[in-house]
Amino acid sequence: MDTTQTSTGDSTTPTFMETIHGLMRGEVSEATMGLVFKGAIALLMIIVAYFAAKLVSRWVSAIMCKRVDETLGKFAGKFTFYTIFLMAGLAVLQTAGMELTSFAAILAAAGFAIGLSFQGTLSNFAAGILLLVFRPFKVGDVVNAAGVMGKIQEIDMFTTIFDTPDNRRLIVPNSSISGAIIENISFHKERRVDVTVGVCYAASLDDTRAVLVASAEALADKLISGPGRGYQIILSNLGASSVDWTIRFWTASENFFAVKEALTSEVKRQLDASGIEIPFPQMQLHIADQASASSPKHPSLPIPKMNTVVAARGNRIRPRARGENL
Repeated sequence: MDTTQTSTGDSTTPTFMETIHGLMRGEVSEATMGLVFKGAIALLMIIVAYFAAKLVSRWVSAIMCKRVDETLGKFAGKFTFYTIFLMAGLAVLQTAGMELTSFAAILAAAGFAIGLSFQGTLSNFAAGILLLVFRPFKVGDVVNAAGVMGKIQEIDMFTTIFDTPDNRRLIVPNSSISGAIIENISFHKERRVDVTVGVCYAASLDDTRAVLVASAEALADKLISGPGRGYQIILSNLGASSVDWTIRFWTASENFFAVKEALTSEVKRQLDASGIEIPFPQMQLHIADQASASSPKHPSLPIPKMNTVVAARGNRIRPRARGENL
């Protein structure tokens, strides 16, 4: 009696694979239709969860960008999306009849292998968290890090997106950035422009300084004044071929490259107008006369003997071959 009820009762539910094989054979039963209906409901729930997660993540990102800053806002938006979508996926699995305890056990068993396989990915995630906590830069800053210089477009959970000055987009792993030196170029609102120039030794120091002062004064509208600011004209070095000067000029960070080019051009024009030469690298050769070199005041240096032999014909001098006797 019990065996008959087990074999003929409607309470017997086919497995997922049995349902698939039955559909392939064209067998459609009430239990099969029930599983198909549950699958359709689960798929619909996943689609709805995807769009809901997108909507909520955009809302969270917009609020964080407005009230906190853009860097944290973009990260919070993506973190919200993945969190909602993961929770919705677990809810769909539970609705489909899968026990979450067994699913969690499977994840725990595979977690160790996954962790070993994705060491780089996990280190990038940890580095992304550190970048958001310590905040060495934010979205919109111009940064030189991991051998890349560009404007920060986005700090993701695993990577950071750079836009370079020549309009290239570079995606750099977070671990490469956090483990290297980070130069935040646009952190300060003011920067110092240094222009170095060398003039000939015949030029007067006072005249050269006056010319360089006039060059700096020509860009007074770009100058930032105040303690430790303004401009300085410094005699920096007595080089092998020139007297080296440095012009230090403080300006706004956004004007750095334009001011550097303008100041360099102005220095060149002012020096040309004043007739002060910018010399090429030079080398002086002093050749002593043979008569003066043999005088007692200038004793002659010994002349090294050439390793040569006289040819038989024409008394021509040629180098001695190896092994040849004189």
